[in-house]
Amino acid sequence: MNWKIAGAPGAWGVEDAHHPHNPPYEKVLDDAALAGYKGIELGPYGYLPQEINALQEALEKRKLTIVAGTLYDDLVSEINVEKVMEKNRITCKLLSQLPKAEQVAGQRYKTPYLVVIDAVNKRRDTVAGHPEEAERLNDVHWNQLVEHIKGISVVAKEYGVRVVIHPHAGGYIEFADEIDRMMKDISADEAGLCLDTGHLYYSNMQPDAWLKKYAHRLDYVHFKDINQEVYTQVLKSHTGFFKGCEQGVMCPIGSGIVDYEKVREALIAIEYRGWITIEQERDPLLADGSLEDAKKSIAYLNARGYGL
Repeated sequence: MNWKIAGAPGAWGVEDAHHPHNPPYEKVLDDAALAGYKGIELGPYGYLPQEINALQEALEKRKLTIVAGTLYDDLVSEINVEKVMEKNRITCKLLSQLPKAEQVAGQRYKTPYLVVIDAVNKRRDTVAGHPEEAERLNDVHWNQLVEHIKGISVVAKEYGVRVVIHPHAGGYIEFADEIDRMMKDISADEAGLCLDTGHLYYSNMQPDAWLKKYAHRLDYVHFKDINQEVYTQVLKSHTGFFKGCEQGVMCPIGSGIVDYEKVREALIAIEYRGWITIEQERDPLLADGSLEDAKKSIAYLNARGYGL
């Protein structure tokens, strides 16, 4: 098949490595293996062990490999750059030392990837999903964001890691105009794109159309689904993005509003070859339901010809 499947700690509610209610990383890895995943992401900085031998042993025990790391942070502020770059180097060094995940024939860039996300911030959180209300960055701050991502890419390349930019609800790379602008300002050589079906829909874009639109930049894909009833209420009340996730706005694939028949058709049409990572952000206190939901998502996709 042209696609391989992975999971991510975010599907167990792990968005902040220091959240007091996070499940133990051993549970996440155990569940991922039981669900049938062969690959998994590192998740937030510092959640999985950063000592190479400990991490490799934990992965080998469960026959898992790492397909991507994540750099989720404030990418705009000048005073935050040094911290971001330190995280960048540590994460990319770790990725470069791990055994490589299985590659798909015809894959544009080899894994591992570094998924780069401008973090949810106070100004944009409660207007996530509202393109007409959200304040955009001015030109000075936008240019800072662009230059910081370019700097992240330069360092990642030193370790043989491909940077993929992930538009994310509640950050400064969320809406259609911002994705278009970022793709104009950063070349394909500098960074690719990781499109997330859930974030696209959440932020007023049709996932299948955007997969086709940016096929030439698409290196990696995230899958999510959205509970329409919760989503409508979250947007109406201007609930913050992660608060909405705690309320169940994300759901198992096939039980929400995202049209995965059209997504499959789009991936075939653009001849996408590579990894797909299933995510379902939730309250970490509800992590015990993650394994069952992962199995539901995989079963739904397989029944509809994804062959994951």
